Amino acid sequence: MSADGTVELRRAATPDAAAVADVWLRSFTAALPTVVRPRSDDEVHAYFRHVLVPLRETWVAEAGGAIVGVMVLDEELLSQLYLDPTWRGRGIGDRFVALAKERRPDGLSLWTFQVNEPARRFYERHGFRADTYTDGGDNEEREPDVRYVWQPGAHD
Repeated sequence: MSADGTVELRRAATPDAAAVADVWLRSFTAALPTVVRPRSDDEVHAYFRHVLVPLRETWVAEAGGAIVGVMVLDEELLSQLYLDPTWRGRGIGDRFVALAKERRPDGLSLWTFQVNEPARRFYERHGFRADTYTDGGDNEEREPDVRYVWQPGAHD
């Protein structure tokens, strides 16, 4: 937390990779208990360490020196947005989406699993509209998913 007690959003740095992966793992487990995770914890850690943090636009939410959330932008794709389960409902996700829209003012897209109703309601509340539904045949989890898109000025 900053001096005034707020959560700070900042770009991730190499030393953050392990904590960011831990947030992702806790969040995925809590939010998607029925979805089979195809990667081991070690593989998730390696992906954050070698790909997401150094090669993508990765942002973290930090409170009291601890990483409590992560957002990854890859071109116009909002590819990751995960919060530590104990930090949900505090406006951090709203701040991440506002930052994503600021960073990608021409529009964004994202994928989420169809079973993740809370995430779907969250994105719809932020002006994203369902665009494509799949049977999950093209994702690693083999879980039906949905693509959402946001265009500036459309239902903000």
